[in-house]
Amino acid sequence: MDIKYPLVSVLISAYNHEMYVQETIKSLISQAYQNIELIVFDDGSSDSTWKKIQELEDDCKKRFVNTYFVTKANEGTCVTINKMLDISAGKYVYMIASDDKAKPEAIQKEVYFLEKNPEYALVVGNNEFIDSSGNLCYWGKNKNIVYDREKAKYKTFGEYLQKVKRISFTSKNFGLYETLYWGNYIPNGYLIRKTILNEIGPFTKEAPLEDWYMMLQISKYSKMKYLNEVLFSYRWHDKNTIKQKEKIDNYVRRTREYEKKILNKVSYEDILPSARKIKYIISLKEKKYHLLAYYFCMLWSFLKIKRIRQTVYVCWKKVMCMLINNE
Repeated sequence: MDIKYPLVSVLISAYNHEMYVQETIKSLISQAYQNIELIVFDDGSSDSTWKKIQELEDDCKKRFVNTYFVTKANEGTCVTINKMLDISAGKYVYMIASDDKAKPEAIQKEVYFLEKNPEYALVVGNNEFIDSSGNLCYWGKNKNIVYDREKAKYKTFGEYLQKVKRISFTSKNFGLYETLYWGNYIPNGYLIRKTILNEIGPFTKEAPLEDWYMMLQISKYSKMKYLNEVLFSYRWHDKNTIKQKEKIDNYVRRTREYEKKILNKVSYEDILPSARKIKYIISLKEKKYHLLAYYFCMLWSFLKIKRIRQTVYVCWKKVMCMLINNE
């Protein structure tokens, strides 16, 4: 590659993944890209995760520029990521869950893109599915594991996300704030500029869906890119957090409420046009009593004078004028 080789900080927040964490670390040892530091924090696991991590310490010290292995009391993902970011020295940050795997060319290809395209803050590729044993698999209609490719509903995680979120990842809409505000759809295995993480500030427990929260902050200020090739293995097993619907629904609600507070504080001039749209829509909702008043006027006029076309036109004109004046 005709580029420089900046340092990449790989962060792993590990928790109760004794069966998988070594596969995760080994996938990083096998990266084609060489200039990597590895930071692994065990977040108070109750199983043998920490022991499994320690077993690979010597191999990691030989492979990586810097190696940090830390175990601590359980504090949650947000606090753990903040601590790892504090000691990271890379120009870029690569985050990976302790049960997933990165393809050998993943970091190399993503670094290449960001080095060539400074206007982007994040790049990510597609994800294949693997089962608890590391075997390639696919998803059926209800996200059940299917091994016959021809019978599968979704071959990759990217295909699933594009279908349910109704967005083309190769379009200009990928990574826009106005599309991310309604839910996260960024696949796993992303590389991020450290500068944008410094700009958006630390993660917070008030926004417990830390990945979605991070995507919302990044999309306010910069662009994201999707590489249409599989660069990551997303493990689907019995203990995936995403399967805990009630917990996730609560996290979504809390994260969105916190995001509204942040969005209200930022100025229109500081954020990208896509984020301005959502900020404006939220401001209109706060003034919804004005709209309700005009809707009532429209109904009353219709009942009183039955001149339907003229009544609708006059009232709609009033509504539009109100919106413009409050812009």
